[in-house]
Formats: sequence, structure tokens, C-alpha cells
Amino acid sequence: MSNQGMKFIDPHIHMISRTTYDYIAMKRAGIVAVIEPAFWLGQPRTNAGSMLDYFSTLVGWERFRASQFGIKHYCTIGLNSKEANNVKLADEVMELIPRYAAKEGVVAIGEIGYDDMTKTEEKYFSKQVEFAKENDMLVMVHTPHRNKKEGAIRSMDLCEDHGMDPSKVIIDHNNEETVKVVHKRGFWTAFTIYPETKLGNKRMVEIVKEYGSERIIIDSSADWGHSDPLSVPKTAKLMLDRGISREDVHKVSYQNALACYGQSGEFNEKDWQDLPPVDFSETFSGNSIRRDGNIPVVEGDDAIGEDIVIE
Repeated sequence: MSNQGMKFIDPHIHMISRTTYDYIAMKRAGIVAVIEPAFWLGQPRTNAGSMLDYFSTLVGWERFRASQFGIKHYCTIGLNSKEANNVKLADEVMELIPRYAAKEGVVAIGEIGYDDMTKTEEKYFSKQVEFAKENDMLVMVHTPHRNKKEGAIRSMDLCEDHGMDPSKVIIDHNNEETVKVVHKRGFWTAFTIYPETKLGNKRMVEIVKEYGSERIIIDSSADWGHSDPLSVPKTAKLMLDRGISREDVHKVSYQNALACYGQSGEFNEKDWQDLPPVDFSETFSGNSIRRDGNIPVVEGDDAIGEDIVIE
């Protein structure tokens, strides 16, 4: 199948939770680059060694796995807000962050922020923002699922208290309740599109119609829960169908993410333009995605992503 349509960036997607089938579908739908934020795994980690191996997976194996499907993989490194409440774990993870933040392909410190907005969460949120400021890095903020507006405001206040320029901070998981205050203050305003919960693509269309495309970014999150790794191209298609200009759709689904994360120096368009053919004989730590060196065949392969390609 030819894939000469619009191209997309998904700047917040947890690919460690996804399958090779997802990578095939994403590539065929036009996704050329992804950013995978460090987060929790659905249950609490019991020791910092789990986080060490997880960080190593983000900068190593998952980066390689994506490359085998023609997608450039980047990540963010950070202690997430849920596990920040485990002080022993948090202190040990904070020792790992400088080591991994300097790795190739790391574009920000994140996703960090609030969950229950405890004092302990704020302590480690503050420490990581300060680290980002000292090392001239971007910050990706996870806004809480409860008391979202308060959490978004407190997150922005904290970042500004540490001297962070709003243009170097991404406030993610926004909705209709938070978009106005976040956008008005000059922060990158990101939206996670879920198929049923949180914010759906129909609601996202209305947000773009009202607020335009400046500093607005859409992503999928696509974690281990009910989620969709094709949320970005599907939402882009719906925007076009609902009368939003191609220019604005391109900005919220590609250009704004490039402009934002390009500030890191690690996220460059040339990385995924004119890529040479994938070398299926390549391995990572002796392991190959392809097993026998052949391109995988998936039942119904020709139809994967076909209805989402935007010419």
C-alpha cells in the first residue's frame, strides 16, 4: 500500500504497551515519529531497579523496535506523580534521572506533575522541574485526573516559580475545563484523545474550532488501558471532515509537536525524512524483531490503516 498522504507525529504514546500490529497500522496511517513519556506500569513498582530497566527499555529496545517499522522513537525521562508518593523509591529514581536524561533521543523531563496533589508529589515535581531548568530541558506535565483545573494551574505556577519559560513546558491531558487558562498563559496545550473516556476526537474538533491551532497539540497516550494508537490520524481526518483547514490540522497533528520538541535539539525532522530501507537483519542485544529476518505477515494486512490515510 502506498503511504504518500499526510504525515503525523504522536508526541505522547506508551509504545511499551503496544504490539507490532500497532506499529504496522501506525506507519501505514502516516505516523512518522513518536514520543514515549516515562510513566507507571499499571501497578506500583516495588524497587528502583524496575525503573532502571524501564528507562533502559525506553532509550534502547523500544527505540530499536520502532525503527524496524520505519518510525522514529523518542522519549521523556522522569519520575511519575503516582509513584512519587513512595519516598524511598522516589529518592532512588531521582538518582537515575541525570544518567538517562542525557541519553540520545530523550526530548524532555516527564511526564511529571500531580496525581492526588500531595506535598510529596509536589516535592519531587519541583525537584525535576529544577533539574530541567538547570539543564535547559523541556518539561512534560501530567495534569491530574481529579481536580484537573486546580492541578493545571498549580503545575503552571510551579514551573514559573522555577523560572521555566512557558514555551518550554507542555501541559498535557487538557480538556474543555483547562484549555483556556493553559493556552492563555502561553504554555503548549496538549490533548490526549481516547476512544471513549476522557477527551474524544469529536470534542477535540470543537476545541480547535474555538481556540485555533496555535500551541495546541494532539496525542493518543495509547497506554495499557482502553486506548487507540491511531487517535492522532483519526482525529485529523475528523477535523478535515468537519471543515477545519488542512493547515490547522497539520499544525495540531505534526508541526506544533515538531516546533515544541525540536527545542530539545534531539527531535529533528531530518531524522525521519528519506529514511533508507529497514535492515531486517539488525539486532538489539542479539535479538531481532523479525525472528527469521522476514517481514511479518498479519491477517488482513492490506487493510491496516487503509481507511485513515489522508491524501
